[in-house]
Amino acid sequence: MPSVLTDDARAAWVRLRATTWAMCALVFLAAFESLAVTTVMPTVSLELDGAALYAVAFAAPLASGVVGMVTAGAWADRAGPARPLLAAAIAFVVGLVVAGTAPTMVVLAGGRLLQGLGGGALTVVSYVVVARLYPGALHPRVFAGFSAAWVVPSLVGPPVAGFVTEHLDWRWVFLGVALIVPPIATVVLARVRSLGPPEHPEPAPDGLTPAGRAADDAPTTVAGARRIAWAVLAAVAVLVLGVSGEIGGAATVVVALVGVAVALGALSRLVPPGTLRAARGLPAVIADRGLLAGAFFAAEVYLPYLLTRRYDVAATFAGVSLTAAALTWASAAWVQGRLGERLPHARAIQVGTLIVTVGIAGTGVGAAVHAPIPLLVVAWAVAGFGMGLTYARQTVLVLRYSTGRAAGTNSSALSVSDSIGASLALAVTGVLFAAVSSRGGATPYVACFALTAALAAGAALLAARVTPRAAHGHAGASANVAEDAPDDVRTGAAQRSSDTPTDSSVART
Repeated sequence: MPSVLTDDARAAWVRLRATTWAMCALVFLAAFESLAVTTVMPTVSLELDGAALYAVAFAAPLASGVVGMVTAGAWADRAGPARPLLAAAIAFVVGLVVAGTAPTMVVLAGGRLLQGLGGGALTVVSYVVVARLYPGALHPRVFAGFSAAWVVPSLVGPPVAGFVTEHLDWRWVFLGVALIVPPIATVVLARVRSLGPPEHPEPAPDGLTPAGRAADDAPTTVAGARRIAWAVLAAVAVLVLGVSGEIGGAATVVVALVGVAVALGALSRLVPPGTLRAARGLPAVIADRGLLAGAFFAAEVYLPYLLTRRYDVAATFAGVSLTAAALTWASAAWVQGRLGERLPHARAIQVGTLIVTVGIAGTGVGAAVHAPIPLLVVAWAVAGFGMGLTYARQTVLVLRYSTGRAAGTNSSALSVSDSIGASLALAVTGVLFAAVSSRGGATPYVACFALTAALAAGAALLAARVTPRAAHGHAGASANVAEDAPDDVRTGAAQRSSDTPTDSSVART
């Protein structure tokens, strides 16, 4: 951002200081909860006898989060951010309370479903609040705060959650956050309650009534309703896939295959054309993100599980193993940001996905031979470094390939691919874990690491398609969008390639 702010921007920064801190606190709590649950879930699974639903407890909030993102975005555009923010906070807190008081793993998974619905909505509404309340000159400063609010929990969340689990009770990991969210959300609500819909909403797709202009104040446009319906279908398919392991026999395979097919079919309606076949350019970037997220986050949940069950380590130390990867992720993100254009986006993605593959595969090999714990931690830290090298560059490419009008839609598609990719991989690994758990030993863990390593290898192969073979610098940037992409996306790529320099600062976040 500029080093010198205007008087108006400086005054707005001071006036909105409490709101900024409150929003960063909400991001912090959502991030803490996401990371803390990974640490405590082995204990939860043991106490509630819920090994069969272990992966579902992780997949549920990711799947429902997609519904929250799509719904909250349309609602905020129509009515302003206040009501969707209130609904999101309520859903998030109720989900935490249900999970924290759950007598069975099924109830806990239901709480996680609500928690994800609210968490996904909170993320989108927070961006809307920034757009509506803050001058453009302050946006980088606010988003820098959001980035910090995600990084800090990745460092302290897992060990803190482990400490709470050992010395208090795992339930307080959920209930403690539920107590803190309401007063913080109230601060933001007090500031945004007077914000209505945008004064000049953009025309809705397909010539429909502009958002917020309908005489009967319909919940959303027809196009928006369709997107929500597809998001719900994708979430339901993922959840059905997650519980298919409980059916047993050949029916498990049939239900699992149907669940994957339906989820992918719904996803195809929420992302740019050509994404499922990884068409070169924008679709390949979004497809690559889905595979990479599925590989890393599905593997991540089994490392603490492996350490607590096979190595008999305390929950606190199992959490520290995740902190090591968070540190390498942050370090790689800083490195690639400093390198900027000296490290081309496509090369960063290719190298990063390959490193993630090596890290996950190394963790799986370590689990198979019962390697010393430090070697497992190092292998997983390698995977974290690859993620830090890749994630920001994928986001930068999506923004480069988009016009201002399509930037929001394409960014949303990237987030949806991320969430559905991770939730699908979690559900599939859950079914796999349950299917081979009877063999005992390290076999279920090794099988899951092998599957996720294969997904990471797929992401590494797709990385070659994020730019066309003939692309050279900015001259070929317009070709980075699939031929069947919408006109506004294709035109926007050409415009950006000719008159918009690469914002390598984005890659530093």
